[in-house]
Amino acid sequence: MRIEAERAGVDGPHGPLLRPTSLSVREGEVTLVTGEPGAGHTTLALVLAGRMRLSQGTVTPDAATLREHVVLVDAPGVNEPEGGLKLGDAIAEELMNAGRPANRKAVREWLRAQDAGQYVADRVDTIPAQVRTRLLIEAASAKPGVRALLIDQPDRHVSDPRTWWPEAVEQAGRGLAVVVLCAPASVQALNAEAVLIGAPE
Repeated sequence: MRIEAERAGVDGPHGPLLRPTSLSVREGEVTLVTGEPGAGHTTLALVLAGRMRLSQGTVTPDAATLREHVVLVDAPGVNEPEGGLKLGDAIAEELMNAGRPANRKAVREWLRAQDAGQYVADRVDTIPAQVRTRLLIEAASAKPGVRALLIDQPDRHVSDPRTWWPEAVEQAGRGLAVVVLCAPASVQALNAEAVLIGAPE
């Protein structure tokens, strides 16, 4: 799957939610997208997932195709688990969305397979950030028809990008298109190239 955004922008009632941004996303690759706080990370994620209407520019393929094949991971205010929720309940919801068995036994077995069975009854906000992100990525990638993952600001949980970067690379190695929206400090720490939010070219 290839996702192309050309000068994609979204206006809000009090100003731009996303300044015109262009990028290309391909299967088997990780694309880092960066910007300062308030630049529109989650807005861009919603646009690339076909879940927000553009005010200007274009995104291909069409929104219906994007909604079918692109999955948001841990997007703030959209689908991030509530901090007070037990991990087992959060994973049950993810598995249910993936059309997989989501009863207690199934959740425990899934977590054990992920070497995280000991966290089943713990609150999401007490789970180590690296474990939380890994589990949410794995659950998202299990959804039927998924061809792209949009991992939204995993560095808001932990400052060291090495806690989530290997997970993104692994998913790309499985053939998925992976977008990680993050802060400039994470890009610098990884010594990697990144698309700048608000860059029209």
